[in-house]
Amino acid sequence: MSFTTVSRLSAGCALALGIGTQALAGPHGSQSTIAIAPLGTYATGVFGESAAEIVAHDPRSQRLFVVNAASGLIDVLGVHRPRNPRFLFSIDLTDFGAVVNSVAVHQGLVVAVVENSDRTKPGRAVFMHVDGRILASVEVGALPDMVTFTPDGKRVLVANEGEPNDDYTVDPEGSVSIIDLPRNIRKLAQADVRTADFRKFNDATLDPSVRVFGPNASVAQDFEPEYITVDKDSKIAWVSLQENNAVAVLDIKAGDFTALHGLGFKDHSLAGNELDASDRDGGINILNWPVKGMYLPDAIASYEYRGQTYIVSANEGDARDYDGFSEEARVKDLALDPSVFPDAVLLQEDETLGRLTVTTTRGVDPNTGLHDEIYAFGGRSFSIWSADLKQVYDSGADFERITADAYPEFFNSDHEENKLDNRSDNKGPEPEGVTVAKLWGRTYAFIGLERIGGVMVYDVTNPYAPSFVQYLNNRDFGAEPGTPQAGDLGAEGLTVIEASKSPIRGVPLLVVANEVSGTTTLFRIERIRR
Repeated sequence: MSFTTVSRLSAGCALALGIGTQALAGPHGSQSTIAIAPLGTYATGVFGESAAEIVAHDPRSQRLFVVNAASGLIDVLGVHRPRNPRFLFSIDLTDFGAVVNSVAVHQGLVVAVVENSDRTKPGRAVFMHVDGRILASVEVGALPDMVTFTPDGKRVLVANEGEPNDDYTVDPEGSVSIIDLPRNIRKLAQADVRTADFRKFNDATLDPSVRVFGPNASVAQDFEPEYITVDKDSKIAWVSLQENNAVAVLDIKAGDFTALHGLGFKDHSLAGNELDASDRDGGINILNWPVKGMYLPDAIASYEYRGQTYIVSANEGDARDYDGFSEEARVKDLALDPSVFPDAVLLQEDETLGRLTVTTTRGVDPNTGLHDEIYAFGGRSFSIWSADLKQVYDSGADFERITADAYPEFFNSDHEENKLDNRSDNKGPEPEGVTVAKLWGRTYAFIGLERIGGVMVYDVTNPYAPSFVQYLNNRDFGAEPGTPQAGDLGAEGLTVIEASKSPIRGVPLLVVANEVSGTTTLFRIERIRR
């Protein structure tokens, strides 16, 4: 098995990456950093079927609960010996719906969310004992996509994405289900479920960077909650609306959304925001282009700095692409305004911007019908935002530069094919999952890259001055994807097991579920004193 790591401890790395040494050196005054290496992997042997998506850990039983989505199962792994994670049993949830989408654990109580066989109809949240016994279930919204406990364990929140059907004739409202947990979970009833919807925004004036564009959809129908993070006091939740390029703020007790924030756009024409925009340009060409990136975050996480909450987003990007409606196009298919793009002919060549996947729903001058702006999907980065969603940091072009240094022969490869540059035209490395953890007095963000794979690690203790720590990738490009030798493909869900809860006494662990390879890998986190 091949394991690659790029670290800020390498002086040569800073020069090779072409990014500032301060970005690699860590925060001023830091006396230690971390290093991460793989310990053990459990492999389902199922390739390309979402056999390992989201992972949650129960410290009492030292079990991992892994979403085996398409099978309708939760796989339960024993990790008392993390070098050899052991399959224990599966929990079959097919009686509650078609696909399991997420799982969470709090003090021995497990909850999973299952979508309806008709995904436009309500799904269910299913509560279980760690031994797999079903304890209760309740109805939630359409397409429940993510579930989490509040830190105090008193409530469960479910992000109901509410996607339309393929022909876009049925478009349910997106929402968040708030489940108030009774002392005895067996007494959980439907009356304990409240729904926070977005109808109050139907006639509101929205930030212009908030995208509402589904055919004949109200705002409440168009909003699609993707992920939730909760403040340490269990009072406020932030909800990413991925396709809408927005984050909503939820008052949990009141069950009401109090604010909606558009995330703006990333200007790829600015220094530091370069991208490789073509899969037909002969290799690695990370350059500035007249393109705006829509952040469209998937997973988000939160932490505190000097008494204030900050939100970390993995800026994946996601398009609506259905039989009844698709927003995707390539730049070469757009009618560009020649007064804005005098070099349009050159820009629309395949080796420049022509192959870049963009949206047709934004950037069109209504008077001329021509595109005077170009908007691509995702930021190819992670960002940090204040509690009111003002951006305080973005990693810019780091991810593409770092992966180019680590894998010059497989830069921007897909997760199902070992091929140089084949994702440059569409979201690049595609950061999808993120988790944060406080280790040895510092806060770290771990960002999973869906396509080329692996995890980016940053010290984000000071949200205004993060520093790159390490890129680790447990993938072997010498092996064919779909074979056991290929390793981890398609990083999806991440969690950190704190030292106090770890099966290795005093040693924190990173756990990554990999959707495409169907593998769950545990990594040892060590403190490095400088």
